[in-house]
Amino acid sequence: MAKIIHTMLRVLDEERSVKLYKSAFDLDVAKRLDFDNFTLVYLRNDENDFEVELTINKGQETAYNLGNGYGHFAVVVDDLESEHRRFETSGFTPRKIVEFERDGALFAKFFFVKDPDGYEIEMMQRHGRYT
Repeated sequence: MAKIIHTMLRVLDEERSVKLYKSAFDLDVAKRLDFDNFTLVYLRNDENDFEVELTINKGQETAYNLGNGYGHFAVVVDDLESEHRRFETSGFTPRKIVEFERDGALFAKFFFVKDPDGYEIEMMQRHGRYT
Protein backbone atom coordinates (compact mmCIF):
# COMPACT_ATOMS: atom_id res chain seq x y z
CA MET A 1 0.00 0.00 0.00
CA ALA A 2 1.24 3.50 -0.78
CA LYS A 3 2.09 5.87 2.05
CA ILE A 4 2.05 9.64 1.49
CA ILE A 5 5.18 11.07 3.13
CA HIS A 6 5.48 14.77 2.25
CA THR A 7 4.35 17.75 0.26
CA MET A 8 6.91 20.06 -1.35
CA LEU A 9 6.75 23.86 -1.49
CA ARG A 10 9.26 26.09 -3.27
CA VAL A 11 10.09 29.00 -1.00
CA LEU A 12 12.15 32.12 -1.45
CA ASP A 13 13.45 32.71 2.09
CA GLU A 14 14.33 29.64 4.16
CA GLU A 15 14.57 31.44 7.50
CA ARG A 16 11.25 33.26 7.08
CA SER A 17 9.43 30.07 6.06
CA VAL A 18 10.94 27.88 8.80
CA LYS A 19 9.98 30.54 11.36
CA LEU A 20 6.34 30.65 10.20
CA TYR A 21 5.90 26.88 10.06
CA LYS A 22 7.41 26.53 13.54
CA SER A 23 5.35 29.33 15.04
CA ALA A 24 2.07 28.52 13.30
CA PHE A 25 2.14 24.70 13.18
CA ASP A 26 4.89 23.66 15.64
CA LEU A 27 6.87 22.06 12.81
CA ASP A 28 10.57 21.59 13.49
CA VAL A 29 13.41 20.97 11.05
CA ALA A 30 13.77 17.19 10.88
CA LYS A 31 16.45 17.24 8.20
CA ARG A 32 18.26 19.87 6.15
CA LEU A 33 20.14 18.84 3.02
CA ASP A 34 22.27 21.38 1.19
CA PHE A 35 23.17 20.81 -2.47
CA ASP A 36 25.01 22.94 -5.03
CA ASN A 37 21.90 24.49 -6.59
CA PHE A 38 19.23 24.03 -3.92
CA THR A 39 18.53 23.21 -0.28
CA LEU A 40 15.86 20.85 1.04
CA VAL A 41 14.39 21.39 4.50
CA TYR A 42 12.04 18.75 5.93
CA LEU A 43 9.64 19.96 8.63
CA ARG A 44 7.59 17.77 10.97
CA ASN A 45 6.17 17.45 14.47
CA ASP A 46 5.29 14.60 16.81
CA GLU A 47 1.64 14.45 15.65
CA ASN A 48 2.52 12.34 12.60
CA ASP A 49 5.24 11.37 10.19
CA PHE A 50 3.98 13.45 7.24
CA GLU A 51 6.44 16.22 6.37
CA VAL A 52 6.46 19.58 4.64
CA GLU A 53 9.48 19.75 2.37
CA LEU A 54 10.71 23.27 1.66
CA THR A 55 12.82 23.62 -1.48
CA ILE A 56 15.03 26.69 -1.64
CA ASN A 57 16.54 27.14 -5.10
CA LYS A 58 19.82 29.03 -4.87
CA GLY A 59 19.90 32.15 -7.01
CA GLN A 60 16.10 32.54 -7.00
CA GLU A 61 15.52 36.21 -6.22
CA THR A 62 11.90 36.75 -7.14
CA ALA A 63 8.74 35.22 -5.73
CA TYR A 64 7.45 32.09 -7.42
CA ASN A 65 4.38 32.40 -9.61
CA LEU A 66 1.90 30.04 -7.97
CA GLY A 67 -0.46 30.32 -10.92
CA ASN A 68 -4.01 29.11 -10.68
CA GLY A 69 -3.27 25.41 -10.24
CA TYR A 70 -2.16 25.23 -6.61
CA GLY A 71 -4.90 24.39 -4.13
CA HIS A 72 -3.91 24.04 -0.50
CA PHE A 73 -3.00 21.61 2.22
CA ALA A 74 -5.00 21.20 5.41
CA VAL A 75 -4.21 20.90 9.12
CA VAL A 76 -6.71 19.78 11.78
CA VAL A 77 -6.79 21.25 15.29
CA ASP A 78 -8.83 20.64 18.44
CA ASP A 79 -9.88 24.27 19.01
CA LEU A 80 -10.26 26.27 15.81
CA GLU A 81 -11.33 29.51 17.51
CA SER A 82 -8.24 29.50 19.75
CA GLU A 83 -5.99 28.84 16.78
CA HIS A 84 -7.65 31.66 14.84
CA ARG A 85 -7.03 34.08 17.74
CA ARG A 86 -3.43 32.86 18.05
CA PHE A 87 -2.87 33.37 14.33
CA GLU A 88 -4.30 36.90 14.53
CA THR A 89 -2.14 37.73 17.56
CA SER A 90 0.93 36.35 15.77
CA GLY A 91 0.28 38.56 12.73
CA PHE A 92 -0.46 35.69 10.31
CA THR A 93 -3.63 37.40 8.96
CA PRO A 94 -6.04 34.46 8.91
CA ARG A 95 -9.25 34.78 6.93
CA LYS A 96 -12.59 34.49 8.74
CA ILE A 97 -13.84 31.19 10.12
CA VAL A 98 -16.32 29.47 7.81
CA GLU A 99 -18.83 26.74 8.66
CA PHE A 100 -19.60 24.52 5.69
CA GLU A 101 -22.76 22.42 5.85
CA ARG A 102 -23.98 19.44 3.88
CA ASP A 103 -27.52 18.08 4.11
CA GLY A 104 -28.27 20.48 6.99
CA ALA A 105 -25.40 19.31 9.21
CA LEU A 106 -21.92 20.67 9.85
CA PHE A 107 -19.50 19.15 7.38
CA ALA A 108 -16.43 21.27 8.08
CA LYS A 109 -15.41 24.37 10.05
CA PHE A 110 -12.25 26.09 8.83
CA PHE A 111 -10.25 29.18 7.96
CA PHE A 112 -7.42 29.80 5.52
CA VAL A 113 -4.07 31.50 6.02
CA LYS A 114 -1.19 32.10 3.60
CA ASP A 115 2.45 31.33 4.25
CA PRO A 116 5.17 33.88 3.33
CA ASP A 117 5.27 32.62 -0.27
CA GLY A 118 1.50 32.76 -0.76
CA TYR A 119 0.69 29.07 -0.32
CA GLU A 120 -2.81 28.54 1.11
CA ILE A 121 -3.15 26.47 4.29
CA GLU A 122 -6.55 25.37 5.55
CA MET A 123 -6.96 25.16 9.32
CA MET A 124 -9.84 22.80 10.17
CA GLN A 125 -11.69 21.94 13.34
CA ARG A 126 -11.33 18.24 14.24
CA HIS A 127 -14.76 16.95 13.27
CA GLY A 128 -16.48 14.19 11.33
CA ARG A 129 -14.09 12.57 8.88
CA TYR A 130 -11.38 15.08 9.86
CA THR A 131 -10.42 13.62 13.23
